[in-house]
Amino acid sequence: MSKSKEIIAVQAVLSYMIKQNRPYSVQDVFQNMGKDYGKTAVTKAMEGLASEGKLKEKVYGKQKVYVADQNQFPDVNNQEIAAMDQKISLLNAQIQKMQEEINKIESELHLYQSKISTENARTELGTIYPEIDLLKDKLAKLKEGRVLISKEEKDKVFKNREKFVKEWRKRKRIATDILNSVLEGYSKTKKQLFEEVGIETDEDYNVKPPEV
Repeated sequence: MSKSKEIIAVQAVLSYMIKQNRPYSVQDVFQNMGKDYGKTAVTKAMEGLASEGKLKEKVYGKQKVYVADQNQFPDVNNQEIAAMDQKISLLNAQIQKMQEEINKIESELHLYQSKISTENARTELGTIYPEIDLLKDKLAKLKEGRVLISKEEKDKVFKNREKFVKEWRKRKRIATDILNSVLEGYSKTKKQLFEEVGIETDEDYNVKPPEV
């Protein structure tokens, strides 16, 4: 490396160390400066600056750490230090508040991701309603006595009825939870949402899950 390039490297390293004003190893400076200068040049520059007293050198085991000579900086009075400490405290409080908000949002996101999607809920509702209609029709015929069945078959029918009514209630609850979640971030009314996505409810057909 030419003499002029060595001088430029020394000036760049010194300027960086003064600007950052924190301890760095040669490897840290080499990487942080974007590898604009070779590691050998950075090493030579930092060692030379240390010998001139412009950098202070500390040895920790096998590693050397350098920091800008603090005599280069103006003295900071106690009022300025107190103001800086107060600003640091305020910033730390803001960081903590933001982290709490992030944790809350991540928790809500995880909750929504674990729930059934609107599309899947709509598909399941479209499947279960026809099944319920068939069962209601079959039950009506049984009550009218138009179909003679055995006690075992009758028990099976009522058992299935109980099963499907419970499933109806369960899926209705799931669908309601999903729609309520969507409505929290929806700017329009519930009725407008239902019309927009084509949702039909039990209430639209004046029906409700029967008592089990």
